[in-house]
Order: sequence, then C-alpha cells, then structure tokens
Amino acid sequence: MQSPKGIWISLKMSFVGKKAVSSVMLGIPYNHTVETPATFFLVGIPGLPSSHLWLAISLGAMYTISLLGNTLIMTVIWMDFTLREPMYCFLYVLAAVDIVMASSVVPKMVSIFSSGDGSISFNACFTQMYFVHVATSVETGLLLAMAFDRYIAICKPLHYKRILTPQLMLVMSVAITIRAVIFMTPLSWMVSHLPFCGSNVVLHSYCEHIAVAKLACADPMPSSLYSVIGSSIIVGSDVAFISASYNLILQAVCGLSSKNAQLKALSTCGSHMGVMALYYLPGMASIYVAWLGKDTVPLYTQVLLADLYLIIPPTFNPIIYGLRTKQMRKRIWSLLTHCLFDLSKLGS
Repeated sequence: MQSPKGIWISLKMSFVGKKAVSSVMLGIPYNHTVETPATFFLVGIPGLPSSHLWLAISLGAMYTISLLGNTLIMTVIWMDFTLREPMYCFLYVLAAVDIVMASSVVPKMVSIFSSGDGSISFNACFTQMYFVHVATSVETGLLLAMAFDRYIAICKPLHYKRILTPQLMLVMSVAITIRAVIFMTPLSWMVSHLPFCGSNVVLHSYCEHIAVAKLACADPMPSSLYSVIGSSIIVGSDVAFISASYNLILQAVCGLSSKNAQLKALSTCGSHMGVMALYYLPGMASIYVAWLGKDTVPLYTQVLLADLYLIIPPTFNPIIYGLRTKQMRKRIWSLLTHCLFDLSKLGS
C-alpha cells in the first residue's frame, strides 16, 4: 500500500503534468519535460486500405521508371561531351533532384502499402520532411533556370555563350540550393520542435508537415503560416519569372518569318512546358485542396494528390526529355545499343 507521502507526490506529479499540457494548449511556453514520441505511425491513404496493394504496385513501378530514367539521363549527359550546354547541365541536376525527391518518400510508401509497416522514427520523419521541402524548392528553381536558358537561346541566340557562361551556371545552381536551404530549414525545425504529447498516428503516407504538425499539443499556426508565406514567395516569384520568360519567347517566335523556324523554336520549349505543367499543376491542386477544400474533399483525395505531386514529376521528366529532345533521344539510343552490343559479345 502506498504511503500518504507517496500519494501526495503522485498527485503533485499528475498536477504538474496536466499543467504543462494545459500550458501548451494555451500557447504558454511549455515544460520541456513533455516527452516526444520515439516513433510516428503513417497510416498510408486514410479510408482506402483495400487499394493499398494496387498503390504499392503502381508506386513501385513508377519509382523504378524514375530511377532508371533519371539515372540514364545523368549517365548520357556525363559521358557525352557534346552535351555540355547549359540546358543539359540543368537537366542533369534536375534528374539528380528527382531521384532524391522520389527516394525520400516512395520506398517508405511502398512498405506501408505492401506490408502495413508505417512506423518511422522521430528523427527519420523530420529528415524525410526536410528532404521533401528542399528538393521541391530546388526543383522549382531549376525550372526557372531552364526557362531563362530557353529565353536566351531563342531571344538572344548570338549572345548565348557569352551570357550563359559556366561561371554563371555555377552561381545559379548554388543560389538555387542556398535559397532552398535558407527558406526550408526553419520550416522543418519549427515543426520538429513542437511538443508532441498525444497521438503519434499521422494521417498521411509520408511525413507531410501539416499532417505531422496537427499532432502537436501546441498551436501549429506559426509553422503553417511560415509554410504558406515561404512557398508563396518561392513558387510565386518563380512562376512569375517563368511566365514572363515564355511570354517573351512567344513574342520572339511569332516574329520569325520562317514557319520551320517557328516550329523548331516551339518544339525546343515544348518539353520544358510539359515538365513545368507536371510539376506545378499537381502541386497547386494539392495545396488548394488541402487549404480550401479540406472540409468538402475527402481526406484520401488530399493524401493521394500530395503523393502524386512527389512521384509524377520524377517519373515523367526523363520520359519527356528523352522522347521530345532529339539530341537526347539519339544519345540514349546510342548508349543503349552500345551496352546491348557489349553484352551480346560477352555472352558469345
């Protein structure tokens, strides 16, 4: 039987614990004795457990295409010294970022959908969140750089090599990466330092920051507000400059006297515009549905849109560039036939 002193200590500890949690709820600086969960549990697609197997197969196939396609793009550009133009250098970095973005979420998604293993450690969850934030920010910056490349190539062709020097390309790549790190590091940091003293079940298939922040015992509004402002600044400015670039490109193309020249110029921009549509449209749909339609759109639709936003661009980017860019198509075919010929010689 517990002594009166022991009962008093238990009551006091219970009162202190409740007071700490209440302080958190009210937004008062919380007591750091609140324990954070060692792991989170990702449920996958809430409300669609019967579709998890098909999702695992589909995502696995798309991830395989993404890895093979982007690795092939990087290998061709690395091995072929004729592909040292700025556009292909940016494409090389884009392929690397696509691999990072897909690899940060898809293997865990496939594990959840195929085996139901949704557990992820606290540190791994926020590491995944950080890589997703930085990769998506770098990708939108690369799309802006590629739009700038097409603008110079079509509107100022005689000054192309003088303007887009290797030094400028390096500065642009470094600036894009630094911008992503500066803007996105505070977001992951803010969410990871929220107190988590309740449920550890994340209603998502990856550590999406809004889904994780909802589990906190404190008000997640500061991190959510920072997310909206930060993404609006980055994506808004990039889309504005990309739109301005293509507006000037279309004006220049319409001013060309030759129809063949017009078609050639538009063809070189077609792949870029396709990639941008694949990146921005699912992203915008995911954001608008999460913020504006959260009371009317089912949760599984919101989660599916967020998942597709991270896997569609890495899967289709290499297909678009590999099939639509004649120079890339020739180099890829040459590399594949060379490899097949070497394998046939080894087999014989």
